[in-house]
Amino acid sequence: MSVLEVRNLSVHFGGVRALEHVSMEAGEWEIVGIIGPNGAGKTTLFNCITGFYRPSKGKIRYRGKSIARLPVHKRTALGIGRTFQNVGLVKNTTVAENLVTAQHLEINYDPWAGMLGGPATFAEESRLRERADQLLELLDLSDVADARVADLPYGVLKRVEIATVLATDPDLLLLDEPGSGMGPEEAHALGDTLLELRKEFGITIVMIDHHVPLVTQVSDYVYCLNFGEVLAEGRPEAVRSHPEVVRAYLGEEPEAEAETASVPDADAVSEEYV
Repeated sequence: MSVLEVRNLSVHFGGVRALEHVSMEAGEWEIVGIIGPNGAGKTTLFNCITGFYRPSKGKIRYRGKSIARLPVHKRTALGIGRTFQNVGLVKNTTVAENLVTAQHLEINYDPWAGMLGGPATFAEESRLRERADQLLELLDLSDVADARVADLPYGVLKRVEIATVLATDPDLLLLDEPGSGMGPEEAHALGDTLLELRKEFGITIVMIDHHVPLVTQVSDYVYCLNFGEVLAEGRPEAVRSHPEVVRAYLGEEPEAEAETASVPDADAVSEEYV
């Protein structure tokens, strides 16, 4: 059984077809990459999976059960975690405080106990902070635990956001541009971290990223979207060097296909510009 299954998903905004008959799936412990040029519909797909958009038609199943009508918070409670293109953190608080706040579903005391305080409340808060510290150590962020989020560089913020989503204890992790703002070395290190997270937490990961080398480094299977449709799918290297995928990224004309389809040339240009 697939962890995530999307079938014939379409999203129309008036006359604009943001997605058209998109199908994809992610199995247990898989890392699935989604690539495509700007405006291809990648984030729209994530918005449908997580409940921010309601599709015009199609089916979304999580572990075999339809979630198409569930609100965002109930999908989160099922075990679906997500990061955003624009970092979704409380920027005037510290990194550690963000991770503690993200664990609100795990709190075992009621609001009154939280306001009045007490031994049980303090013990629970200590447990949440300890788990936050473990996640920060795992993502090599311990040195910024007490830093204010607003003061951190963008690349670090993306790692903090991943740690914060992991604090919600997801089974399915959706990452929207996790490598954004990172150089090649940082992106490669992020790839190693994602592989370690899969092993450590036993989670399924679906990631959107323009950094094609990062996607091919970690993904078991890749989908390429273009103009709201699945342009190609398959193993990472096969999709990366697919003539239609190269053309979608680089804007090559059909007659230039033979030249751009060459794997070395396509890879070189992809690594520089994508």
